[in-house]
Amino acid sequence: MNRIIGTIGFAMAITLAVPSAQAQTPANVLVVGQIAEPKSLDPATVTAVNDFRILMNVYDGLVRYKDGTLEVEPSLAKSWTISDDGLTYTFELQSGVKFHDGSAFNAQAVEFNFDRMLDDKHPFHNTGPFPLSFFFSAIKDIEAVDDDTVKFTLNDPYAPFLSNLAYPTGLIVSPDGVKKHGKDFGRNPSGTGPFKFAEWESNAKVVVARNDDYWGGAPKLEAIVFRPITDGNTRVAEMLSGGIDLMVEIPPDSVKQFDGNGFQLHEQAGPHVWFLILNAKEGPFADKRVRQAVNYAIDKKTLVENVLQGTAEVAAGPTPPAFAWAYNDALKPYPYDPEKAKSLIAAAGKEGAELKFYVTEGGSGMLDPVPMGAAIQADLAKVGLKVQIETYEWNTFLGKVNPGLEGKADMAEMAWMTNDPDTLPYLALRTGAWPDKKGFNSGYYSNPEVDKLLEAARKSTDQAERASLYKKMQEIVYEDAPWAFIANWKQNAASRDNVKNFKLQPSFFLLLKDVSKG
Repeated sequence: MNRIIGTIGFAMAITLAVPSAQAQTPANVLVVGQIAEPKSLDPATVTAVNDFRILMNVYDGLVRYKDGTLEVEPSLAKSWTISDDGLTYTFELQSGVKFHDGSAFNAQAVEFNFDRMLDDKHPFHNTGPFPLSFFFSAIKDIEAVDDDTVKFTLNDPYAPFLSNLAYPTGLIVSPDGVKKHGKDFGRNPSGTGPFKFAEWESNAKVVVARNDDYWGGAPKLEAIVFRPITDGNTRVAEMLSGGIDLMVEIPPDSVKQFDGNGFQLHEQAGPHVWFLILNAKEGPFADKRVRQAVNYAIDKKTLVENVLQGTAEVAAGPTPPAFAWAYNDALKPYPYDPEKAKSLIAAAGKEGAELKFYVTEGGSGMLDPVPMGAAIQADLAKVGLKVQIETYEWNTFLGKVNPGLEGKADMAEMAWMTNDPDTLPYLALRTGAWPDKKGFNSGYYSNPEVDKLLEAARKSTDQAERASLYKKMQEIVYEDAPWAFIANWKQNAASRDNVKNFKLQPSFFLLLKDVSKG
């Protein structure tokens, strides 16, 4: 295998250096144009869909999302039972599965994975931090009953539990790999998935190779090369010149180039929301009227139609309409009303306020963030707000925003792609999710009623009751305006005609096991 990977790496070094339209990627090797350099290949430590798109091909979870849906089906767990009180989940595991490093997958490995994230006394808890361990905060105890049976006991009934297990944070890593590499496991990953890690050349490529012994059947591709190409126009040029076979997140003004002419255009709606985090703790946005003013001041319809070229819809609140059962369709987007915005700003005494605005060059679900930021800056100038933009590379941007905006900025771009109506508000709007409490509420929004609604919704096993609670939450958040609600994206990708069996998923992940290349 080392010899094969060496050959692939050599071939890539040659073909990717050829800029002509005749450049060709290696046979039976899929080259994917990603939007950014991954942060880590340890699934418990990352938050970005950019990283998840690689990880879902290297690891498996106990469960997974059924193809084309957000419904859960078996994976490393072949079946499970739930106790009548909703507190105990018992999983029967696939037997005979091996991690890529040759060690055995079993119930003890599952126990290790979740203890590593959740138990600060675990000997390998220091391989974190684990920013999405919130997903599993309901777990009270994990017990390896025998090699093929693992039991989770929860503190309270928790409706999103199975869905969260299907999310990349629930992917199962090799305990032996973590013990061997420690904090460097993210550069030396080992899972049970259809592709094995082969190489990571920083800012150039991540290579994964076919796992011939995959328990679910060997994939068709020999290898996949994930190339970080942060500039959208450069990704387009690489696609047109033959340097990549598949690209994600096409710049809006380039979408039509890939509808035919030797390419396939892929589009798929999913649970996505693009918004501005507003610093509700200090500065002008500590006043609700100014937060509401920003929502009135931004011409979202023009952003969606002109900047995003119709690849998104105007957002009305914090919950994406893709969650139809939980979405409050009675809420309508804040209308574009600059005069209303001016009156609110004047009432708050914030005319001429100066704002610092964090913008990213690109990242997971960030659409076209630099032009979006510039258009928003111009709209806010029209209502008398002076906006200073600071632009950062994606991982640097996250390093500034995720720890909180206090003392740093007044607003920041952000996008989330989620798996359950609980996820985004629980992790980014709850008081208990302020950055100093290891959450993602970077704007420090706090409303006790929202906190109560979110806690109640995640404990209810009645979907109608959950829907009612989420809809009420949306009404309050809409009024409080901790964010500027901008857009819900329809994800897209382009592939060459010789790439077969590829399709986008509502989860926004790339599932490439069954893809082939003619």
